[in-house]
Amino acid sequence: MAIWRMDECLRHAGYRTPTSIRELVRAGLWTRPVPIGARSVGWPSDEVQALCDARIAGLSEEQIRRLVNRLHEQRKQRAPILEE
Repeated sequence: MAIWRMDECLRHAGYRTPTSIRELVRAGLWTRPVPIGARSVGWPSDEVQALCDARIAGLSEEQIRRLVNRLHEQRKQRAPILEE
C-alpha cells in the first residue's frame, strides 16, 4: 500500500480533473483524502483500487457509498498501537 497524490489517483481511476474526484468525495462516492504534509493530501492506493474495482464490477452508487463508509472504518483499524 502507498499513499497516492491526486495526479496518481486521476491516472489510475481514469478521471481527467481533480474536480471529478472532489465531487465524488462530496457525494460520498470516493474516500476522503488523508493529510500527508502541511499542505498535501493523498489517498491510500488500496482504497483507490477498491473503488475502481467496484465501478468495474458495476456496483450501484448506494453500494459504492457503503464501500466508502467501510473503507473509512477500516482506516481506524490501521492505526498503530502506541504504548502509553
